[in-house]
Amino acid sequence: MRQFSILFLLLVCTGTALKAQFNTGRLPGRGMGSGGNTSMQRDTTKHDHEPDTLTLRYRFLDEPTDFTIDSTIADFSLNYLGFPSTYMTLGNNGNAARNLVFTPRMVPGFDPGFHAYDIYAFNHQNAKFYNTNRPFSELWYLIGAKQEQMINLQHTQNRGEKFNFSFQYRKVNSPGFFQNQATNHDTYNVTANYNSQDKRYHLYLSYYLNKINGGENGGVMDPADLNDPDNKDRRLVPVRLGGNNPSLGGLLNTNIPTKSYNQDASILVRQQYDWGHGDTVHVNDTTQYYKFDPVFRVEHTLTYTENTYRFQDAAPDSLYYRLFYDLTVPLNNPDTLRTRHRWRVFSNDISLMQFPMRGNQAHFIRVGAAFEIIKGQFQASELKEESFTNLRLHGEYRNKTRNQRWDLQAKGELYPIGENAGDFSVYGRLSRYLNETLGNVSLMANNVNREPSYVYRYFGTRNGKEWLNNDLSKENITQVQLRADNKKLKYNLSANYYLYTNYTYFKSFTESAQNSGVFNLLQLVAYKRFDVRSFTFDGDVAFQQLAGTAPLQLPTVWARLRVAYTAKLFKNLNLYTGLEGKYNTPYYADDYSPVLGQFFYQNMQQITNKPDVAAFIHFRIKSLSAYVRGENLNTLVWDNNYVSSLYPANNFGIRVGLRWWFVN
Repeated sequence: MRQFSILFLLLVCTGTALKAQFNTGRLPGRGMGSGGNTSMQRDTTKHDHEPDTLTLRYRFLDEPTDFTIDSTIADFSLNYLGFPSTYMTLGNNGNAARNLVFTPRMVPGFDPGFHAYDIYAFNHQNAKFYNTNRPFSELWYLIGAKQEQMINLQHTQNRGEKFNFSFQYRKVNSPGFFQNQATNHDTYNVTANYNSQDKRYHLYLSYYLNKINGGENGGVMDPADLNDPDNKDRRLVPVRLGGNNPSLGGLLNTNIPTKSYNQDASILVRQQYDWGHGDTVHVNDTTQYYKFDPVFRVEHTLTYTENTYRFQDAAPDSLYYRLFYDLTVPLNNPDTLRTRHRWRVFSNDISLMQFPMRGNQAHFIRVGAAFEIIKGQFQASELKEESFTNLRLHGEYRNKTRNQRWDLQAKGELYPIGENAGDFSVYGRLSRYLNETLGNVSLMANNVNREPSYVYRYFGTRNGKEWLNNDLSKENITQVQLRADNKKLKYNLSANYYLYTNYTYFKSFTESAQNSGVFNLLQLVAYKRFDVRSFTFDGDVAFQQLAGTAPLQLPTVWARLRVAYTAKLFKNLNLYTGLEGKYNTPYYADDYSPVLGQFFYQNMQQITNKPDVAAFIHFRIKSLSAYVRGENLNTLVWDNNYVSSLYPANNFGIRVGLRWWFVN
């Protein structure tokens, strides 16, 4: 306890000493999207700031709305780890993960199909294009049990009024509580945007590189081993893959003998040229600026992406691979077992845009076409290659009114020819801000017809084993959503209805299958916060009801409750401390195939867990935020919970995380 007190005082003193001029107000505000939360905050404030204060905004590709950074400290999972708390991993930070709230992939076109590590990766959709009046930097650092460490570095600045660049690096390194589940991720993201002097030409650049190493231990040999008094140190519990390797790794130790290795790299270059009306606006006798309102725009986007998925086992267990994968591994001279899928995709897109209302760039019509060249290589008995093309047509209408009350969006995509001919999506959303009391309501409908991901059709290993399924039809998914957001009454609610045809899934370690029937799913996701004097009670809940026969297993109810004391102390100390509990009803959790990197359906073993409980102290002092958490308190009373049939969750551990903002 004395060490904890000393650490707390050091953090407070460090935060007080920081001189950055950045204070974004009180806590804990947040929003919630369908199936999770969102850290994006719409920028609706005026920007007439003093010269020594920070004005920082960013946008996403194809989104005309400005957002500001999220400085809240309530949601550790979303605001620090970077993904919603509805996700569960295979027992360790950085391992394969899936969402307990149903979120199907609703994107037409080609898809390799390796998504178990997506939550740790950058992509062009989550790339942020900044605009700031002062250089801004962030430093995040986390240390946890069993030498877990996370590092996040970010910097953005404007060079003059026309050019901005940003850089972000994130590292996740966690040896884990159990053998051979170590993770080591390095991810990079660079963005830049440029506007010409006359504001007619715009350039956007986005680049990311994800190097993701996830240890694969196949789960524990026997769940009864967890109750053995000799296995209080969980690294002594035998696991199914990777051999007996009880030693811990480290931040610079990247040797993971049995692992999934995902490397994604992509560059996007978008150029725009506008025709419209320009005027010189005189603010006063000495100040003026040039204002340009586009009427017509030509947009060209080039994208090159290279995705590589590998699995390797340096010391393969012959019995395991013969039993689950029908692979023969020589007993006297076992060679490293390897797989590799490598995809290269080149896309060339041209779009035309018109802005019907002068001065409102959130009101536009866009039509365009893209040509894609796709090449794949697979490490089977001999090098196998695939090559095909796609033509994609797309259009969009968007009208976000200048009074911020109405937001109408309608868009569609169609693949008329090529490998994915017949794929399409149709999307529509109508949003209306009523007033401060009633908040914002929206209605959304989406229908997608898509070819199942390629991994369901083919997978091969270097040892000469191939698994094929050529009897797959296109999936069709319909989603209808009603959503309400209310800042004054502090709640978010979304109701989703899904209608799914030809659901494609894995039914074993190697076999894919397709359910030709139709099923529907009703899903309610809600967040509500109550403030009683200095105490905050907030909860998330998701209810899911499946109708029809489908090989899909979901918890009927998932819930999270936080009870916290909130206060503003010593003028600048914002404190948020209390307890957090998460619970889901019993269900048949998907199993996991390490070689293919896929979760698969099982209905033999039901997972029944006690609530996950954590105690936390979160606080912010000006530009310093800190998180001190004792997690998995439930293991001090009950046995380990399970995230899948043979994958137990971690034991009790302490995490300490820091986040600094620096304004130059």
